[in-house]
Amino acid sequence: MATEATQEAPEAYDALLDHYETISNINGASGILSWDQEVMMPEGGTPARSKQKSALSSVSHDLLTEEQVGEWLDELADADLTGEQEAVVREIRRQYERADRVPSDLVAEISEKTSEAHPKWKEAREEDDFSIFAPVLEDLIELKKEYANHIDPDADPYEVLFADYEPYLDLETAEQVLERLRDELVPLIDDIRESDAELADPFTGEFDVDTQEDLARDVLDTLGYDWEHGRLDTAPHPFSSGNQFDARVTTRFDPEKPVDAFMSTIHEFGHARYTLGLPRDQFGSPLGESRDLTVHESQSRLWENHVGRSRVFWEKFLPAVKERFPQVEGTPEEAYEAANEVHENNLIRVEADELTYHMHIVVRFEIERELIEGDLDVEDVPEVWNDKYEEYLGIRPENDAEGCLQDIHWSHGSFGYFPTYSLGSVLAAQIYDALVEDVGDVDEKVRDGDFDVIADWLESNVHSHGARYTTPELIEEATGKAFTADYFLDYATEKYTELYDL
Repeated sequence: MATEATQEAPEAYDALLDHYETISNINGASGILSWDQEVMMPEGGTPARSKQKSALSSVSHDLLTEEQVGEWLDELADADLTGEQEAVVREIRRQYERADRVPSDLVAEISEKTSEAHPKWKEAREEDDFSIFAPVLEDLIELKKEYANHIDPDADPYEVLFADYEPYLDLETAEQVLERLRDELVPLIDDIRESDAELADPFTGEFDVDTQEDLARDVLDTLGYDWEHGRLDTAPHPFSSGNQFDARVTTRFDPEKPVDAFMSTIHEFGHARYTLGLPRDQFGSPLGESRDLTVHESQSRLWENHVGRSRVFWEKFLPAVKERFPQVEGTPEEAYEAANEVHENNLIRVEADELTYHMHIVVRFEIERELIEGDLDVEDVPEVWNDKYEEYLGIRPENDAEGCLQDIHWSHGSFGYFPTYSLGSVLAAQIYDALVEDVGDVDEKVRDGDFDVIADWLESNVHSHGARYTTPELIEEATGKAFTADYFLDYATEKYTELYDL
């Protein structure tokens, strides 16, 4: 990573950074416990895991809110710092000021409740019964509302929660993007459904899940996943977690939907590649941390959609698919069509195409706001969820598992998280356009299997900065332009107009 000329740091800065590194390592240990709980922990381990994570959350919170931290920050307020040092102080100050307003016992209670919520969500999903999850969801909503009230009693509580995940793009920006996507994509989706075009699908039949896992490893090899610093596992809801030394991915397999697992794996690779691209010499510092969820999601959606769903990618990788599954007889063009088909009856966000995907986000966003604002009772969530799917997507879930229980995020207490999915997709298109402008014919490089060109450009222009810049600053730094939905909407309109002969 390129660094500016250094100057001697004030003693308060060195002390603050050393203190923060301890907090960062505690949070990292908690992250490993969360990964283990979702991937490997025996089901009976929840009571102990809840206490373990709660203890770590309390210790982390107490360290962050120590009086000495505030004194160091006050001392550094007018200090002569480099740009990198200013960024470190800015990021720690933001975390300190929010955490200092929240009682430690509330932090512990939220952590313990989320550990209890995960197995309840999993059981409810498996049993297709929202009522199993509803009581703990209601508790989490009340706890998070209390949390938001401590941080800013005069603000919209949902806006406060949104800032946990995206502190530098305001909620109004997110709402404007979601409204624009809804207004401009719904007519395009309607045109597609009225189109006479029939896209091919060579991926029909049964596909052995063990062989699918072999294929998932093949695609990770092809993209350049660093196995010395990562691993692949399965989880009920795919995710990636870790740091620049250990970034793990998970996926899931369905015997009848191999493309879904394929795309899920590429998506999580994008997250892991970002994490692995963070500067290792800044581990434990904000300069070695990712820039929040909009940017993180842009990296996964760029690899999934702009690379993995491209024609040239299927030209490159279809032979590997056929080697694993000889029953696949389609051409690269047919595989490309299958990977981009807009399904009329898709109820699951993580299996959705690029267009209807955003309506899934809108539904959950609207329900979350009503829950946090007290305008919707938890017990009414399934019916309201189903009504909104019928209104926005023209389909109605037949059960809770494919409806309001499909995503894991509420069991984490992650209210305010979902808008970043759409923001990230929008940003991915803007970053990809800048990538093409800089390196030239990206399609030719993908066709040749030269994925390092993409990875290296992203690392240089996005990953290596860590959290030095705010989100708007990083977008300007990487693309030369302010954040806009124009690139995504132009890309989506052009791509799907051509695919469906509109």
